[in-house]
Amino acid sequence: MIPANIIAKKRDGGKLSTDEIRFMVQGYARGEIPDYQMSAFAMTIFLRKMARDEVFDLTEAMVESGERLNRGTAPRVDKHSTGGLGDKTSLIIAPLLALEGYHVPMISGRGLGITGGTLDKLEAIPGFRTNLTNQEIEAQLQTTGCVITGSTETIAPADRKLYALRDVTATVPSLALIVSSIMSKKIAENLDSLVLDVKVGSGSFQSDMAQAELLLRELVFVGVQFGIKTTGIISNMDQPLGQMIGNAVEVIESIDVLKGGGPRSVRELSIELTARAIAQIQTTESRESIKNRLVEHLANGTAFEKFEQMVAAQGGKIPEVFRVEKKRVVSSDREGVLTEIDGSQIGYSVIEMNGGRRIAGQSINHGVGIKWLAPLGTVLCVGDPIAELYCDSEIEAERAAGMIVSACQFDTKSTKEFPPLWY
Repeated sequence: MIPANIIAKKRDGGKLSTDEIRFMVQGYARGEIPDYQMSAFAMTIFLRKMARDEVFDLTEAMVESGERLNRGTAPRVDKHSTGGLGDKTSLIIAPLLALEGYHVPMISGRGLGITGGTLDKLEAIPGFRTNLTNQEIEAQLQTTGCVITGSTETIAPADRKLYALRDVTATVPSLALIVSSIMSKKIAENLDSLVLDVKVGSGSFQSDMAQAELLLRELVFVGVQFGIKTTGIISNMDQPLGQMIGNAVEVIESIDVLKGGGPRSVRELSIELTARAIAQIQTTESRESIKNRLVEHLANGTAFEKFEQMVAAQGGKIPEVFRVEKKRVVSSDREGVLTEIDGSQIGYSVIEMNGGRRIAGQSINHGVGIKWLAPLGTVLCVGDPIAELYCDSEIEAERAAGMIVSACQFDTKSTKEFPPLWY
């Protein structure tokens, strides 16, 4: 087969065969197909889309490009979010599931576009390793119960390469690429239960509810086809989740939740997703009963202890004080009720401060970030604080502040009803 012919076929709206998809994916994983051809292939998929059976074949080819984790002694459960501003629930959900007796082999990723990456957040913890081998993952599951790491050299290696390529080729929002990327890693984890959090709103890559519902359906379909009990919710991303947006600052907020405090939105969403994942296996117990236990894990400190165990097992040590950059206040230049936040602008402001990537492989400053002070519905006067920036550069902070102010829309007499945390 010739890669250019397959690219042209999809470019012209053709349907690819299982063999053609496998040829492209596995050839790319082996280094036989270069980045520039895979970039073109990804763009044709983005523009021409894929049928459901093509997406299944793409996912299967991603899985078959590497190995699966070996089965362990306990049921395996995981969670995946499509990502959004301040979305830090993975750091809370993994230890909660482990406390309930499940093994959590959470294969996570780095930031894509305006959304932060779980691995980037955890690497704000000194010494924390995100490059565990399959053998290290399996050993840690037996001793600690939970792992959060990057895709290994042998778990869906084709996706590992393509994941970074998508971020810099404007193909992140492709339904087929999203589904195959997410599910190939989850299938390779050998899961029993998976819960999905599909974000919708300006602070995520998906702003259209119908498209978010479609994505959730397709993710669930692929999971079920591979024998995984799969469910999910759609959660709102018209404003940041919690207050903190960034890397170190989101770890700080996660620790607050793990110790029984933190923002209500982060705590409640984490508990909801964890309970749904457990309920698919523990079918004789109500979700409310499960939630009550999870609340207790947070309140009595055991969730934080389990998080500490996981961090230590992966070479990290939680510092008494995290390194964050100089704090600066961003003030409103208008008055009224805050009715709309352009989350994409907020996300790009973090990138402007080098808290996210402009190109694949770029190093980031884990100490920059934002503390959001004005949730939707806040009544503001000129000069009232909207946010605090943590930034080491006057120039970058000034640019970011301008982006944040311009992202806010006001109404002097708003009676607008704001959406729930999840649907």
